[in-house]
Amino acid sequence: MRAIITIIAVAALASVPLWLRDPYLLNALITTGIFVIGAMSLNLLLGFTGQLSLGHIAFFGIGAYVSALTSLGFDIGLPGGFRLVHTPWPPIIGFVLAIIIAGLCGYFVGLLSFRVRGAYFVIVTISFAEVVRLVALNWVELTQGPLALTNIPSIALPLPGFGELTLRTKFHNYYLVLVVALIAYLLIARLVHSHFGRSMRGLMENETLAVSVGIDVTRTLTIAAVISAAIAGAAGSLYAHYIRIIDPEVFAFINTVTMVIMVISGGKGSLAGPVVGGLIFGLLPVALRPVMAPEAQWIAYGGVLIAILFVLPRGIVPSLAQRLTRQRSGTAALAPVALSETSAKESA
Repeated sequence: MRAIITIIAVAALASVPLWLRDPYLLNALITTGIFVIGAMSLNLLLGFTGQLSLGHIAFFGIGAYVSALTSLGFDIGLPGGFRLVHTPWPPIIGFVLAIIIAGLCGYFVGLLSFRVRGAYFVIVTISFAEVVRLVALNWVELTQGPLALTNIPSIALPLPGFGELTLRTKFHNYYLVLVVALIAYLLIARLVHSHFGRSMRGLMENETLAVSVGIDVTRTLTIAAVISAAIAGAAGSLYAHYIRIIDPEVFAFINTVTMVIMVISGGKGSLAGPVVGGLIFGLLPVALRPVMAPEAQWIAYGGVLIAILFVLPRGIVPSLAQRLTRQRSGTAALAPVALSETSAKESA
């Protein structure tokens, strides 16, 4: 049943550019899809290991800058009078490097931060994100600082025998984001249903018991952080090559909060939760903009979040799934009673 729902949902999303002609709405869907990928990566930590990372946007921003600098090239001075010169590479290589380097940063942060828990872990992740933001802001020779990196080239896919396909249009970028999101979804689904995924859930539910049966806490959490950071880096790369301009504001704390809201409202620990929550809170500002002032939009935004969590405290997807299961159980319990009553009447 879940597989059928997933196929229908993917088919419906794939059909959107064929009938949606409004470029503004299509742009909103593309940027929302990019942040949904980021939310899925955060859900891997928050929903399946119980670790809240409020610096997750750092990996998103690292992926954006790595991919942009790889495709733009740079020339920077080094101590001792040396210079490091990098000539532009194809953007697809930047996309791959963004995933690798963001994953390595996730490994570094995991080794440092998973030695602590709770509020200490949150502080470490926030601090890391702020350090990365300050580096992007102040290393002007490399990142252009507040002036931003501009004219970032679009991703081009090599087509053997036909040259390459440059993904410049919204139509192309929509399908690119959809494909990457689907790959990320399937990867996370495969991971959480594996033996490693059971180890992650075990740590979240009872760390002491998990350790007693031989689960290596630091190793498990670090691997989860690497995969989560790599997926966030991929989202950042897509963002850079689609928007084609990035500055240190990409590391803004509000972007992490947006991802957390997507995960919590949709249902942390569920595969579809970040997708549902992301689509709602990614497109809600688009729906509110024509009818509300900017200040009122934030009030409505918060009101919708509170209403969802009040009515569906576990998030949209888990709460609705639980209610559907209860209804099915009630129907199944009533069926034998109805059958027995019918048999008794026939016997009479």
